[in-house]
Amino acid sequence: MKRRTFLASSVATLTASELAAAGSFKQKMGLTIWSYGQRWRNRGQARESWKDALDVLEHCDSLGAGCLQIGVGGWSNDFSGKVRDRRESLGIALEGQVGLPEDKADLPRFQSDLEASREAGGTILRAVCLSGRRYENMRTVAQWKEFQENSLYRLQLAEPILRKARCKLALENHKDWRADEHLALMKKLDSEWIGVTLDFGNNLSLLDHPHRVAEMLAPYVLTTHFKDMAMAPYEDGFLLSEVPVGNGQLDLASMVATCRKHNPGIWFNLEMITRDPLKVPVYKDQYWVTFPDLPARDLADTLRIAKVNDPSSLPRIQHLDTAGRIAFEEENVRKSFAYGKEKLGFA
Repeated sequence: MKRRTFLASSVATLTASELAAAGSFKQKMGLTIWSYGQRWRNRGQARESWKDALDVLEHCDSLGAGCLQIGVGGWSNDFSGKVRDRRESLGIALEGQVGLPEDKADLPRFQSDLEASREAGGTILRAVCLSGRRYENMRTVAQWKEFQENSLYRLQLAEPILRKARCKLALENHKDWRADEHLALMKKLDSEWIGVTLDFGNNLSLLDHPHRVAEMLAPYVLTTHFKDMAMAPYEDGFLLSEVPVGNGQLDLASMVATCRKHNPGIWFNLEMITRDPLKVPVYKDQYWVTFPDLPARDLADTLRIAKVNDPSSLPRIQHLDTAGRIAFEEENVRKSFAYGKEKLGFA
């Protein structure tokens, strides 16, 4: 793959920030469960599958991961306690993944998920406002405005519960908010209990420069989805792929430094999603419905980067069976951890 950059031992009883301040460790990489989406979706069915988070913790230990970010919905107190005991024995931190409350009637579910995470030892919760992609989900400007208002409402419902529990929620840029919109949302909320999960690559789909995104959101960053990205053209726009760390087009060292400047103990949780390339159809009228004022230079800059690679260079899994996908996924994760240790200074 051709490359061009866009720019010329943890202790479980302490937080990563406390350890960093004490100067007592060289930070490990973390892991989000979606680096293992193929294996997780097939748990209990395929060879090399997992049953639950306890199995994933064991795998984290074999990788040398210092943190696991995983969904905690529906965990019982008993299971949360088992996760807490095992992760503490392994020296692995935990961050929960939860759904925002939909409305007041959904607050008990949200509080239950928060308590499950807390019982397991997690004090940061990753969440998203949109499960899909803005340019696919939103068909009109009115829908986009309704989404913005509803997102603010849901976050405001969650904030008092987070504040009372002294637990922080990290909202991901999940192919919904451009950096300026995400920043405006954080300022409107104005809460020490709500910050950002910075995904290193998602905003490329919104023609938003990843290093600009990092600079703008870093003051609010609580955790990350750490990844590398590669792009290539196709007939309706460009293709976007997660690739093993070091094989893509991001200046990862610069983005890591930007995050650490504002949060020295932040976890860099690998999200190496093994899948076919995503199609970002910027030549289709529908793509632009919610971007009426987007500068033309943002499109030009993105397309200039995308044309560097041949589409055939991007990884694909459509031809693989389940076992092949799981094996390819494992290879991608291990390559990423090796690069992080060898080139980026992770433990």
